[in-house]
Amino acid sequence: MTTKTVHIRKDTRLDASDRFALALLNLLWATAIGVWWLVLFPMISVPLALVVTAWVLVGWPVGLAAAGVSVAGLLLWQRARPETFERWVTRRARTRFLTWHRYRGRWATLMKACHLSIDRGDRTFIPRLLGVEIGPATDRVRVRMLEGHCPADFENRVTHLAHAFGALDCRATITGPGTVELAFRHSDALAQAITLPRVDHWTRPKAA
Repeated sequence: MTTKTVHIRKDTRLDASDRFALALLNLLWATAIGVWWLVLFPMISVPLALVVTAWVLVGWPVGLAAAGVSVAGLLLWQRARPETFERWVTRRARTRFLTWHRYRGRWATLMKACHLSIDRGDRTFIPRLLGVEIGPATDRVRVRMLEGHCPADFENRVTHLAHAFGALDCRATITGPGTVELAFRHSDALAQAITLPRVDHWTRPKAA
């Protein structure tokens, strides 16, 4: 008597309507993110809106000229006031991007991977991400612990957390009732080069 093994292959392909709905949801999500970034950076969105308005209402030559003036204004601002340009444009953009890219975009997945989620029945609970502070070398992430967690749950997983979030190391500190701060070090601040002032002339001290 022979035994025949039958492999059943499930068809997981999406039909046309499902693909259209998925593409529409992705488009709406990308549009919402774009609008939110335009609201966060009016120093860029306002000139961009003026350029588009001039292009549509007056014509492409005026729109192109407005674009040139806007770009020249940003470059002039960056050269004349680099500290304010860094504070209002570069640093804010870097902070927003790294907050999403390192933490918010994959928070639930990495909490599960580090075994810091809690399953109750058919539901999975994830520690709440309260806030992120992006620093030059170290990021500080505030987390609300779940009921049933204790400080040791996070302190014993710092190596796993550092590996999961792509950091050199991680420290866990209890900062309040049910609140833990995770300090992720992504670079060595002491290894950064420091520019010293140039000394053109050196004068030997006179003998007494």
